[in-house]
Amino acid sequence: MIITLANQKGGAGKTTLAIHLAHVISLAKRRVLLVDCDPQGSASGWAAAREEPSSFPIVQMARETLHRDLPAVVEDYEHCVIDTPPRVSALTRSAILASNLVLIPVQPSSYDVWAAGETVQLVQEAQQFKPDIKAAFCINRRITGTAIGREIEAALADLPFPVLKAAIAQRVAFAESSAGYSVLESEPSSAASRDIKALSKDILKYMEAKSW
Repeated sequence: MIITLANQKGGAGKTTLAIHLAHVISLAKRRVLLVDCDPQGSASGWAAAREEPSSFPIVQMARETLHRDLPAVVEDYEHCVIDTPPRVSALTRSAILASNLVLIPVQPSSYDVWAAGETVQLVQEAQQFKPDIKAAFCINRRITGTAIGREIEAALADLPFPVLKAAIAQRVAFAESSAGYSVLESEPSSAASRDIKALSKDILKYMEAKSW
């Protein structure tokens, strides 16, 4: 399965989610590759900050031909997660074309919902060439107990893709994970780790897959 994290708005949490999804897949003893398609190299920088190698490899492939180049790269892997740049670009379009699933992280704000519409358009354009691409929204950095946190699903209801049930809450543990370790390593029993595991299960359910 190839999962692309895409949203044209910066700060949506694409890199953090990409790293954590790749890690949770690796914990299931599956061969997974994280592809850093962002010229800023945030995921690659995360790996460089580690004192020992991560449980999954990361390669930087900021190529507008990614959808053509990727099959040869991932042939030895069971799964691939792609992190994309924070803007609409040929890189993002190519990553979407390479995907089985496009996961669109959306923070609970009216601007984020508006910005998600451009990503939806990119996916729909790609579906004209590859109709089996699926897409779904993931609510990220939800602040529990706030009105906007409760209303975000209704705000996304007018868009054509479903909202996954598992939401990622705003947690300090995720911010601290930028130092080169995921919450699955630093705080394996935390609520943050449970959030990521729940999201992983929702993705499998949506894609009608029993396990990684």
